[in-house]
Amino acid sequence: MAVAAVGQICSTGNMLHNLKQCRTLVQKAAAKGAKALFLPEASDYIASSPAETVSLVKSVQESEFVRGLQEEARSKSIAINVGVHEPAEGGKKVKNTLLWIDEKGEIVQRYQKLHLFDVELPGGPVIRESDSVEKGSSILPPFDSALGRIGMTICFDLRFPEISLALKRQNAQVITYPSAFTVPTGKAHWAPLLRARAIETQAYVIAAAQVGFHNVKRRSYGHSVIISPWGEMLAELGYEELKRDGNGDPIPEIAFADIDLKEVERIRKEMPLLRRTDMYPEV
Repeated sequence: MAVAAVGQICSTGNMLHNLKQCRTLVQKAAAKGAKALFLPEASDYIASSPAETVSLVKSVQESEFVRGLQEEARSKSIAINVGVHEPAEGGKKVKNTLLWIDEKGEIVQRYQKLHLFDVELPGGPVIRESDSVEKGSSILPPFDSALGRIGMTICFDLRFPEISLALKRQNAQVITYPSAFTVPTGKAHWAPLLRARAIETQAYVIAAAQVGFHNVKRRSYGHSVIISPWGEMLAELGYEELKRDGNGDPIPEIAFADIDLKEVERIRKEMPLLRRTDMYPEV
């Protein structure tokens, strides 16, 4: 059994401001003995326009945000799962990626978001992620960690169970969904979708979320969660604005849960999901 930490922040267009929030969470996670800290999608920055999204991007080698988290991982001996932007070829778009930084501070895994968020919600925001983001082209196989075998996805991927089923088939024991869900879609679908993914894969689901107003155009739903392979909410944070300290800086939030791989094994043994791949394709 190992402890996982899930964080909740409100990123802006200022990377150093966002790094400060994440450093606070790393310190809290390490103090509780967590083996890994899970941070939201786009933790490095959330811009106010597609043009700004592209203009702010930096490679991981040049990013003070990524280098800062690598230093934290190394000094605290804790793995960090974090969503960032990376440059795409041609310079006209960026990649929405999820990094696994190990306890030595090395970037050892990288997943690029497959499904992009293009929506026009009645009474809500119009968001076309594809205007500035290049879509990924492959599912990253699960990899071993101190918490078990990790399968990585990002935000809008949550709506497509094929990815999580493919990861489960490769024996993923923990599946991540770092996100920046809008408030309307969050209220309607966040918890039901996450619980469904946990139940159908019989895996732990860890979803670190952005929360609050990032700028005048963008607000995120929050509700970072850790869900058991049985679909139980083991840890959940709120969705109101982050509280602020005496200097007016946001106070990031964190929650913890035990990851018990014997529980994954027990549930999969007691309720085997034997797919009829003679009737439909295997994912």
